[in-house]
Amino acid sequence: MRIGIQLPSFSYGGDAADIGPMFGRLAREADQAGLDSLWVMDHFFQIRMVGAPEEPMLESWSALAFAAAQTQRITLGTLVSGGHYRHPGVLVKTATTLDVLSGGRAWLGIGAGWNEEESRGLGVPFPSTAERFERLEETLQIALQMWAGDESPYQGRHYQLERPLNSPPAVRRPHPPVLIGGGGEKKTLRLVAKYADACNLFDSPELPHKLDVLREHCEREGRDQAEIEKTALHALSADATLDHAVEAVGRLAGEGIEHVIFSWPTAHQHAAVSMLADVVAQVVN
Repeated sequence: MRIGIQLPSFSYGGDAADIGPMFGRLAREADQAGLDSLWVMDHFFQIRMVGAPEEPMLESWSALAFAAAQTQRITLGTLVSGGHYRHPGVLVKTATTLDVLSGGRAWLGIGAGWNEEESRGLGVPFPSTAERFERLEETLQIALQMWAGDESPYQGRHYQLERPLNSPPAVRRPHPPVLIGGGGEKKTLRLVAKYADACNLFDSPELPHKLDVLREHCEREGRDQAEIEKTALHALSADATLDHAVEAVGRLAGEGIEHVIFSWPTAHQHAAVSMLADVVAQVVN
């Protein structure tokens, strides 16, 4: 079992100048606590499940690069990048840069994207759901091609790359792991089975069923489901306790989850990372 933390909020109670020191402190604490992974959302406006759109939101890959400089061993990823936000070639270069500068600690967390409000707000094209999934699949193909060192032209329906050069190459071998977020049974989990190294699902009553659907997609793709790391996002409230977190890990392990990522919007107000260090001490072999 692996334990990670997602920091979905940068509302630390001060002004903008206070965000960097606090975020850096949380990243260092997570690294020193023995957590396996540190994640940030890839959003440009705060999402309404966490707070108001006007609340502080950092650009994710810049934030992870900052966290990489503050840490030594913890892996770093987006949970998850909207596939329509960035051109695939640029996204792969960005993820590769994080991997190189962090010494091989980057994840590419990606999904089809859903937040129309922020896309419209910043002028980012927001295609139909069907087209976003088409673009996501092409992005996955491009990422794997570039990480394989294949510079031959890529000709897709939505993207055309004349020379997908990726220099320097990623440090992580064979490439930074690809995590696809979401539980869509027809499209998302099919893409997990076909392309991904990991899935990310919400901790919900539907989770066992989602894993069954993933297994069925793997069978159709001729893929061993054991090759895919199963991760789950579990939200912690402000008053969460060690017993609650340990119970969640045990329950999720029994359902087939291998990597629990705790999402804690108010982590800066509590000894959150210290508590998760205690979780690691109790549940990680």
